[in-house]
Amino acid sequence: MSAASQPFVRRLILGLLAAATSTALAAGAAAAGEPAATRLTPTTAASVPTIEIDAHAAARPFPHYWEQMFGSGRAVLSLRAAWRRDLALTRQATALRYVRFHGILDDEVGVYGEDKHGRPLYNFSYVDQIYDGLLAQGVKPFVELSFMPGKLAARPLRHAFWYKPYVSPPRSYARWDALIEAFAHHLIDRYGIDEVASWYFEVWNEPNLDFWKGTPPQASYFRLYDHTARALKAVDTRLRVGGPATAQAAWVDAFIAHTASHHVPVDFVSTHVYGNDTAANVFHTRERIGRDRMVCRAVRKVHEEILASARPRLPLIWSEFNAAYDNDTAVTDSAYMGPWLATTVSRCDGLAAMMSYWSFSDVFEEQGVIRKPFYGGFGLIAERGVPKPAYNAFRLLHRLGEQRLPVDSDSVLATRRADGSLAIAVWNYAPPGEPGPAQRLRLRLAGVSAASAEVTEIDSLHGDPRPAYRAMGSPRYPSLAQIRVLRTAARLPAPLRMPIGHGVLDLTLPAYGLALIIVPGDGGSAAGR
Repeated sequence: MSAASQPFVRRLILGLLAAATSTALAAGAAAAGEPAATRLTPTTAASVPTIEIDAHAAARPFPHYWEQMFGSGRAVLSLRAAWRRDLALTRQATALRYVRFHGILDDEVGVYGEDKHGRPLYNFSYVDQIYDGLLAQGVKPFVELSFMPGKLAARPLRHAFWYKPYVSPPRSYARWDALIEAFAHHLIDRYGIDEVASWYFEVWNEPNLDFWKGTPPQASYFRLYDHTARALKAVDTRLRVGGPATAQAAWVDAFIAHTASHHVPVDFVSTHVYGNDTAANVFHTRERIGRDRMVCRAVRKVHEEILASARPRLPLIWSEFNAAYDNDTAVTDSAYMGPWLATTVSRCDGLAAMMSYWSFSDVFEEQGVIRKPFYGGFGLIAERGVPKPAYNAFRLLHRLGEQRLPVDSDSVLATRRADGSLAIAVWNYAPPGEPGPAQRLRLRLAGVSAASAEVTEIDSLHGDPRPAYRAMGSPRYPSLAQIRVLRTAARLPAPLRMPIGHGVLDLTLPAYGLALIIVPGDGGSAAGR
């Protein structure tokens, strides 16, 4: 809810440990309310939770639905070199295929104007530069059709975002329809129908909040949707259109019922939720739902609404999610995101065709120009190309296989890869600011002959640049040398080789720790994605 990477970084050894010893880093973490993490170690305790994993068990498909689409601020930001750098970094770490952003119709993109006689003028120069840039990196647009061009707005109603988009309905639906048709024709003329038919067109953003000032909100949004969907399909029926793009998993049942009863085309359903949305807003109950459970509870709700609707085969594309909708440094900047993301990926499996993390980059200006590197931004990558723990979490989870093995645990996700190796994610979840103790874990691996496994982990001191940032005094404007230090500190640590004895792998995982374990298959290698 937006209201509120590439050749990874070069190996620049600039004396990080000279600037901050491991003792100083741990002290800084403690001062920030985080655990003083240590490298993941074998556990020797006799009584630990034991998780059984059978390498040859019947598996089910595990498509990587969580890493194919990402959100990002607004359209015009994609013209910046820093944004394109971060997109390339994200592509290196994930299976990114689509990017969604606000504002392709905003005045700063220059799509719509009028001459002195009031006749419409269209200008797709920036649109071409924006979409050319995406396609040049092998990424397709997930086109959010927003917001209203100023000269087409019925009233001068603007959102509170720093860039002040117009959120009014159009003063003329005939002109809105003509704009949508001209936009679609231009895209097809430039890129070809086969390409554009592989995109998605989503009508507006969060019309149930203050991004839409039509009255009444739902009925007036449905009118906007009807006109937009029909205008796109009038250009070519292969164009894919959907909505309602609501916040807090709202309106989906009513939206599907409306499109069915009024014979309005719809190719997918989209909506949003964040980990700290409330049960009152999402489910209209007084429950207390943890941040680690909210997203998938909401996804399941909408999944079931679609199944019970007049159009039960519509795909669900969750076009925004994150652990927080506000700028909370203890959440979106922190190692907390590793276990949170792993939990969400595990629990939402099978419920959505794609889920779009908001967002991949802190090249982002909804609250204005960034004032410091770590401010709780939504992005995987902080200002000046510094990856955060969430970025490293996506890197680790990208290496999971595409067959999911049965496991009786809320903190273990076991998969089998095409080469026969196992890729197992394990994590130690705790609420933000409440790290709790290290977690001991025993994996009993059936059908495994390997004598060791490769283990890569992230936690509050590994794969997290913030301890180094604190050690250098938390500068508001880091020097170029300091930025290089931060990029180095953000790298994934080198994997550990840990023994497997008699089919058993024992681990101790620090609070907020996420580890990926690669177990070679018979005669195979642990190397992979």
